[in-house]
Amino acid sequence: MLKSIILAAGKGTRMKSETPKVLHEIFNKPLLGYVIEGVNDTGLADENIVIVGHQAEKVEEYIEANYKNAKTVLQSPQLGTGHAVSMALPLLNDYDGEVIILCGDTPLITSETIKDFVEFHRQEKADLTVMSAIFDNPTNYGRIIRNSDGSLNSIVEEKDATAEQKRVNEVNAGIYCLNWSKIKPAFKDLKTNNAQGEYYLTDIVKWAGGKSLKTMAYTLKNNEEIFGINSKANLAEASKLLNKRIVKKHLDNGVTIIDPDTTWISPETEIEPDTIIYPSCYIEGKNKIGKNCKIGPFAHLRGDVVLEDNVKIGNFVEVKKTTIKSNTNACHLTYLGDSEIGSNVNIGAGTITANYNPLTKVKSKTIIKDNAKIGSNSVLVAPVTIEEGANVGAVGVITKNIPAWALAITRSPLKIIEGWVRGK
Repeated sequence: MLKSIILAAGKGTRMKSETPKVLHEIFNKPLLGYVIEGVNDTGLADENIVIVGHQAEKVEEYIEANYKNAKTVLQSPQLGTGHAVSMALPLLNDYDGEVIILCGDTPLITSETIKDFVEFHRQEKADLTVMSAIFDNPTNYGRIIRNSDGSLNSIVEEKDATAEQKRVNEVNAGIYCLNWSKIKPAFKDLKTNNAQGEYYLTDIVKWAGGKSLKTMAYTLKNNEEIFGINSKANLAEASKLLNKRIVKKHLDNGVTIIDPDTTWISPETEIEPDTIIYPSCYIEGKNKIGKNCKIGPFAHLRGDVVLEDNVKIGNFVEVKKTTIKSNTNACHLTYLGDSEIGSNVNIGAGTITANYNPLTKVKSKTIIKDNAKIGSNSVLVAPVTIEEGANVGAVGVITKNIPAWALAITRSPLKIIEGWVRGK
């Protein structure tokens, strides 16, 4: 097992937002959440230590609510990345194992890459390993300087690099693996003799070399994984990159996605083969979609949605916290929230499950059982149950349970006044 230290203290000035940078979201999950879960999903880490600073209370609140194996440490004042890691020293004083260090604003890092990185560190029997990447244009990145035998000599920041060092296109990816007991003393020896006047985390590499400790660099296979978020433009780009990755996975698994460029699918959504996703759909949260379903165009699944096989969710249909059994259709202009819907049900156009009481703030459930038919422009006022085989006539406002195989009609009788228009 190992522990992680995740750097999440920065303000993120260029985000131009009152929200801490690491709490900005992709698919309703904060950037920091992607990093913590990336570490947890390796199955290697038993504890994550998150270094907080700007609006620490908000970040702490998020972590406490979502991750049992994470704790926070405050960095104040913020004197650089090396200083940030040193804030974890009291928590790791007696620890004698491996530590990985990551940044909380890199949501595209995968558990597979983290696992490969740690495995490389172990195979090389390194004391310190840095993740690196190769860029055609390495401007603004710290350069990886290797020894003649391929081991890592140092990391030189752009502002401190010589002209020759700036020509190196291997850069620091900002992720480290340490044999903690051997590297821990470095954090008390860091100096601020650099252009920024800060304690650089990168200086532990030169420190380790000076102690004759083995230092290595692991080259990342996919540079997208270290894409850092420093602005809203970066956030939008990272969202597209993540979505592109997810869409490709579903395409490879046999899902038909008509227009990948306009289809958004959350990482937690499962989709079975032979389902078709039409253009301009947005699927967020955790969902499970069966085989041979048809979704969209212009459909919105908001999370906690389960669709069994052969379900149709059509254009401008929104579904949230709802289970729909096989062979059921909701094809047009419909909202289904907090519902349980059976098999072979037809939901007419313009149907709404009125699940929220704005006075009591309570959300209630709508249950529609097998073989029921709901007419167009109906409102089902929850809590309400439509029993098996019941039919609701068009423009129905349903406030009571409807018995099995009954017909419910609430509209007024049609009146026709002949000649009325001519008289006017």
